[in-house]
Amino acid sequence: MQFSEGSFYHIFNRGNNKQKIFFQERNYNYFLEKFKKYILPNASILAWCLMPNHFHFLVQATKRSLETVKHTPVNINALTEGIRLLLSTYSAGIQKQESRKGSLFQQKTKFKNADEYLSSAFHYIHQNPLRAGLVSRMEDYPWSSFREYILDSHPRISDFSIAEQYLDLRKEQFVEDSYGVIPDDIVKMLEFR
Repeated sequence: MQFSEGSFYHIFNRGNNKQKIFFQERNYNYFLEKFKKYILPNASILAWCLMPNHFHFLVQATKRSLETVKHTPVNINALTEGIRLLLSTYSAGIQKQESRKGSLFQQKTKFKNADEYLSSAFHYIHQNPLRAGLVSRMEDYPWSSFREYILDSHPRISDFSIAEQYLDLRKEQFVEDSYGVIPDDIVKMLEFR
């Protein structure tokens, strides 16, 4: 994956054949620990959401994201390698837990530049559990950065300063903005295909 410093990217993947990737509640925490280890040092995080069979990240590429960490026939940057390590180490743990073999995730993690529709991507990621019918209020879903933005005591992964700077995010307006309608053409760009 090729990234540009300062640009924003919507990164997502799902279970192979749309299967679940989180089998127990503790798997979400395990994934987040891997995420903190392999992604957080390599990009700025604006939003994230873990769904039963897929995940979404909204990140800003940093200078560290672009650093070459593997010199193979194709140079591998730090963010790409971080994603690979996140998925491979998480998969190994789940395969052991579930006594299974084979691919847990689809082969290629997708990423799209979100510079032109950053606000929509941010809110779309938070709306995922609501759109899927997992909750009736986004505030009730525990595996999303939405709660980081509304609960001061919630552990934070997301970089609020970047969200405030680029999204004109105001805490008093955040919840209302989050429930806003996202245009259908933008939703189509953000969905799995």
